[in-house]
Amino acid sequence: MTTSMGVPAPLPRRRGLLVFLGVAYLGMWVAMSPLLASEFRRDDGRAESGALEQVCIAAAMFAPALAAILVIRFVEPAGRLREVLALRWPAPWGRAVRACSLAVAVPAGLTVIALCIGDAAGVYSWGEVRWSGLGTWAAGMLVSLPLFFGEELGWQGYLFPRLVQDGQRMRLVLAYLATGVAFALWHLPTLLMGGQYPGQPWYVSVPAMLPIFTWLRLRSGSVVPAVIGHAFVSTVSVSMVKEFAEPDATLDPLRMGLFGWPGWIAMGAFVAFLAATGRLRVSPDLTNHSYSRKVPASAR
Repeated sequence: MTTSMGVPAPLPRRRGLLVFLGVAYLGMWVAMSPLLASEFRRDDGRAESGALEQVCIAAAMFAPALAAILVIRFVEPAGRLREVLALRWPAPWGRAVRACSLAVAVPAGLTVIALCIGDAAGVYSWGEVRWSGLGTWAAGMLVSLPLFFGEELGWQGYLFPRLVQDGQRMRLVLAYLATGVAFALWHLPTLLMGGQYPGQPWYVSVPAMLPIFTWLRLRSGSVVPAVIGHAFVSTVSVSMVKEFAEPDATLDPLRMGLFGWPGWIAMGAFVAFLAATGRLRVSPDLTNHSYSRKVPASAR
């Protein structure tokens, strides 16, 4: 919708957000309902997912993207989906290559640092470091990429830019926190079944779900690096924790890897470095889309 002068009119601030969150959360609960009905429970960090679990998880991961598309098409018409959701390669190509490389290199480095911290603290035991499964890890990551587009088109494509608005520093912090809370609570059905944190109660698991992909979105102005980073963390990084540990070691995700407290230390130090060196800046696309444009007084 535009005014008579062709300036985008203010969009409803709450309706779109409520519809997005409602559809995303409902989609997650519906997708997980077969597992919840069967009282499925994951108690072992080394356990592999069965066929039904994989189908339910795959269906759930498309819910945020579906929610974003519905809102942009029918609740807050805001232009072409690809532009609004930043579904594009960072430009120029050199920047795209750097951004996508960082989406792999940084989580890999932070995972190793987190495991070293855990080993020094006595909560993680290094075994034989085997890289023989690297090809399998990479293949699994590539195959799963479409699923992570399903998540990040919602969280980093729609929700985060919608909350940033004018790009002020405090608004940026609040947007990051709010996106993180929404991301963590969305995982509640899987956390109730011990998905990411086997054997842990949900009220411990929910605060532990810290998203680390927003800085990739900020840096590149695209959701693609965030998708790659999310896919790497959820596939290769998890495999690194398992494969590098002693074979008989108990794996407690709250004490090892990126989503355990050693990982929080590693990620906190990394974010502090980014902030101190001025690398946490809002890209123009986050504040120049139609969600954030103000209608001049003369056009009202």
